[in-house]
Amino acid sequence: MRNQFPGGRTPGSRKRPALLWLLVPYVLFLAVLPLVNRVTPTVLGLPLLFFWMLVATLLTPVSVWLARRADLKRGRA
Repeated sequence: MRNQFPGGRTPGSRKRPALLWLLVPYVLFLAVLPLVNRVTPTVLGLPLLFFWMLVATLLTPVSVWLARRADLKRGRA
């Protein structure tokens, strides 16, 4: 029999809501892409699509860092 937490859960079945931060890049790159696929509005002289991809690329490491930070903090508790 495997080690179990109180309540019958196994160690690998813990809920880890901090990993929801990893959905941010998915949403930025794929889910919102049809909405920003425009050329005519420009932001800082860049087409909206190019600007959006730049912002999404810069926010991806931030979301991964937030997920890792929260997961490590949860692991210490």
